[in-house]
Amino acid sequence: VYDIAKMPMTEMNRVRGSQIAMIFQEPMTSLNPVFTIGEQLDEVTLLHVEGSSKEYAKKRSIDMLNLVGIAMPESVYARYPHELSGGMRQRVMIAMALICDPELIIADEPTTALDVTIQAQILDLLRDVKKKMNGSIMLITHDLGVIAEMADIVVVMYAGRIIEMG
Repeated sequence: VYDIAKMPMTEMNRVRGSQIAMIFQEPMTSLNPVFTIGEQLDEVTLLHVEGSSKEYAKKRSIDMLNLVGIAMPESVYARYPHELSGGMRQRVMIAMALICDPELIIADEPTTALDVTIQAQILDLLRDVKKKMNGSIMLITHDLGVIAEMADIVVVMYAGRIIEMG
């Protein structure tokens, strides 16, 4: 067992983005309201992809927005988070997680604040992403319906300890 919380920051920065990425529960609290969607997506590429240029980062960001099913990605690239719906913000978070082709995506309650229709779209998107990536998605949820639909392996935890696995 390796405790990544005790990893030196330089080593942790190498792991973030390229090996492990995160999709947070509430995208509005994860996206910075003073920067455009494009600036935030570009930053991930510029930080984690060695030798990347601003032009490459922009192209990669727009490609990722397109991949996650956002219509008119160039327009969304120039918008601020408050200008997007909850489902679109969650798609942006998924695009941000995918931008460096990680081996593991940790999705923490990615559908909690969404209505049922958008929730189904996000789950379909995650399923498609799983097929396209060469890695895994760790889905953290309390929703047994989501678990039944999405999980290959289920681990039940209580107070940070594994209770059941199957």
